[in-house]
Amino acid sequence: MSGISSRGRVRFVGAVIAVSLAAGAVGCTDGESADAAPDYSTGPTELCGGNAISAEAGKALEVITGSSRFEESDETSTVVHAARELSEKFTSSATGDGDICTAFAEDARQSDRLEVTWELTGGPPEGEPASKFRVLRMGERALAAPDAGVVQFACRNEKSLGSQPAHVDIGVERWSPEEPEGDPEKLTDAYATVAHSVSLAMAKELGCENDGGLEPRPVLDPA
Repeated sequence: MSGISSRGRVRFVGAVIAVSLAAGAVGCTDGESADAAPDYSTGPTELCGGNAISAEAGKALEVITGSSRFEESDETSTVVHAARELSEKFTSSATGDGDICTAFAEDARQSDRLEVTWELTGGPPEGEPASKFRVLRMGERALAAPDAGVVQFACRNEKSLGSQPAHVDIGVERWSPEEPEGDPEKLTDAYATVAHSVSLAMAKELGCENDGGLEPRPVLDPA
């Protein structure tokens, strides 16, 4: 026979339940503080409007920045918005330039950023690039280095000037007080991959014939 009375059992069970609830409450607050700041960061594939950075390019951004989380892009910092601005130049001028978006790695300084830009040039690429660049077979010409990448492609659509295609450059460049860290070859491939991804998204958004001559995936072998 147990030495605990019925009333004693009730008190004992109530005490056990109270201890269990208290332990559960402590467990919850240990895992997630009620006062924790909200997380406004985002993954790389959500940058620049969410249709510019492929999964492959997202991994490339991690190679470049060393981070998998980034500050959210501004509402107007998108390929869609940039394509609208670029299209207006098709009917009024053969040249122009503008920003697409800026990527800040989480907790990065404002002086450490990755800028993605567009430029409408007067014709196909000419001249020899700087010695730091690797020349790649993407679009009309692509260039990549350990700190920058650019893809140049021709776009013919209903807004093109006459029978001549528009010539578009998409540039990706890191502005940082630090020298690039990491394997130069991997960094070069990473910049080429990000520049290709944004260029393909821009070509599709502009409605360029044959996606501006860009393949579905980046071509990283030297020309």
